[in-house]
Amino acid sequence: MKILVLPGDGIGSEIVSQAVRVLEKIQSSPGEIELSHGVLGGAAYDQYGHPYPPETQKQARAADAILLGCVGGPKYDTLPRNVRPEQGLLGIRKDLSLFANLRPAMLYPELAASSSLKPEIVAGLDIMIIRELTGDIYFGQPRGRRTNANGEDEGFDTMHYAKSEVERIARVGFETAMKRNKKLCSVDKANVLDTSILWREVVTEMHKQYPEVELSHMYVDNAAMQLVRAPKQFDVIVTGNIFGDILSDEASMLAGSIGMLPSASLDANKKGLYEPIHGSAPDIAGQNKANPIATILSLAMMMRYTFNRTDLANRIETAVRKVLADGKRTGDIAQKGETVIGTREMGDAIVAAL
Repeated sequence: MKILVLPGDGIGSEIVSQAVRVLEKIQSSPGEIELSHGVLGGAAYDQYGHPYPPETQKQARAADAILLGCVGGPKYDTLPRNVRPEQGLLGIRKDLSLFANLRPAMLYPELAASSSLKPEIVAGLDIMIIRELTGDIYFGQPRGRRTNANGEDEGFDTMHYAKSEVERIARVGFETAMKRNKKLCSVDKANVLDTSILWREVVTEMHKQYPEVELSHMYVDNAAMQLVRAPKQFDVIVTGNIFGDILSDEASMLAGSIGMLPSASLDANKKGLYEPIHGSAPDIAGQNKANPIATILSLAMMMRYTFNRTDLANRIETAVRKVLADGKRTGDIAQKGETVIGTREMGDAIVAAL
């Protein structure tokens, strides 16, 4: 298993180092897991002057899977947009054709009180959000800044999807639904956007290939409301890049903390980039406060989706469940009166559980 480790920025090195300990623990023989290390985002800009430099590109293309921490930070906010840390993340996704982003939102029973919603609303929550990752308004052309006819500065972006792009992400949605509860909700804005009209037409047509799946359509504004009104109505959600970006972060709060949620970004051959969905949290970087669980659970997704090692994925997930059941809590998931432990101590507990 050739895995490239990219800590990124902020708390990235702290959480990724705990995940690396887990990787070292689960390998059954020396050399089974081959790690390489590189830079992405702000760390790459600091070293090479670009957030996704050629050196990292070469490493990423050679790896079977990539473990990423997080990118960004206020120190880079004044840089030109094309060299900001986030462009490194967009760049590696595009370079490796990582078009399918899988973001599970599952609430562990022990964390029901940590959710922003009442326990009876979220108890038993288990949603998979599938977000298209290489198209939409984030990549559409033309885009930029200009002066309009009235002499005002204006910015413009283009929302764009081709039929083939919708087909391939819809297929991931249907295939995922077939492996779960055969229920798929496609989220769009077809009452306003031509892009979404095409999206809905393509998803509806593809449904003929998956008659066993119960397909529904929902406008994105209603989906945002339903996620906090009755989230357990959803099983698998498939949507575009910008809508998925927003909805998956909203869903993270249902699960108690954004520090609990992993993600996988896959290409057509299941090569993947695995990362927690949270940001670089520069305000707590270097303070041993960050929750490493989302990063460690990203490893479980890596084992399941890229390496087809369900046994190792189950071991990691079981260890996390045991640690939570034992009452171990980082600050983001701790309730009043519960003992708070640090990043390293949470890593210690999970490795011990393994």
